[in-house]
Amino acid sequence: MNEKERTKTSRFMSLVLRHQPEVANVELDKNGWVDVDILLAGMAVTGRAITREELDEIVVTSPKQRFALNEDGTRIRANQGHSIDVELGYEAASPPDRLFHGTYADVVDIILRDGLSKMKRHHVHLSADVATATQVGARRGKPIILEIDANAMVAKGLNFYVSTNGVWLTDFVPPEAIRLQD
Repeated sequence: MNEKERTKTSRFMSLVLRHQPEVANVELDKNGWVDVDILLAGMAVTGRAITREELDEIVVTSPKQRFALNEDGTRIRANQGHSIDVELGYEAASPPDRLFHGTYADVVDIILRDGLSKMKRHHVHLSADVATATQVGARRGKPIILEIDANAMVAKGLNFYVSTNGVWLTDFVPPEAIRLQD
């Protein structure tokens, strides 16, 4: 499987495991897991058949590590970013003093005024480093990097979680905790 095919398949898997499992005729459990064999069969029905080896390659080589396999490799789920109701089971964690969020110019004024909200997802996604936030923001053009004062948020009683792939999650980032990075 070449890189272009891997990316296209990874995006479809994200759609199924984060937003619309019914597209591949699969059902996620309450924690977002599905049997690998069921996912592979569902993908085949949609005309996107891949082998188990190709699925493993996607999981391992995904630059953002979007997917996780359970300990024995029989079940798969997306690490975060769901718009459907799942319980990921992440425990509250202490974030670094500063986190980052990559976005684009069209929404910066709204974010600075209203804060960052999770919208249709389970959480707001934040990065521990500028490089990752830059990659995220670059998906829609020239990235704008916002610096998040996580310490101030913790002091206000807001919780943070960290996903398996290192993405920091929270329910809301208030505008006073956001600074446009120079």
